Amino acid sequence: MPRARLKHLAKWLAALLLLALPGPACIGQVSTESQLKAAFLINFMKYMEWPARSANGTICLVGRDTLGASLAPYEGRQVAGHELHIRRITGPDQAAECQVLFIPDIEEARFQAVLRWVENRPVLTVSDAEAFTGYGGAIALVRVEGRLQFDVNVEALNSAGLRPNSQMMRLARQVTGASR
Repeated sequence: MPRARLKHLAKWLAALLLLALPGPACIGQVSTESQLKAAFLINFMKYMEWPARSANGTICLVGRDTLGASLAPYEGRQVAGHELHIRRITGPDQAAECQVLFIPDIEEARFQAVLRWVENRPVLTVSDAEAFTGYGGAIALVRVEGRLQFDVNVEALNSAGLRPNSQMMRLARQVTGASR
């Protein structure tokens, strides 16, 4: 692995570990839970490999908007070499433009229906509901002992044709669907 990539990966891991610290220990611009969740989404985009990636990276939000304000500062920035866009979607016809699809925990009753919108598409599905991976979602952001962590459903990633970076997988609290 080239030295520059290792250095970049080390910075990301350090930042991710800082983001996982409880409340007041968090530094800089990331201070609220929604800002932490937004930062996790951005980092997931950086360390996920899509089979065919478009010129733009798009994070789509479904249902009640819990992260829009925290993601807004990232709009138009370069993430993994692609211009980032944040979109709110309301139906399956809009899901084709998504690279990441965030479904908040308050939409739990709709999880299965929304996951069908992107079934067999290269879309990373993420929620802040602990049970999300059990519904077939790829990543669940979970709060454990005051820290934000994440669980990964490898079967969901595989069916979407997505390959996560091995370092990211090592940071996961729980991995289901395959061995680490």
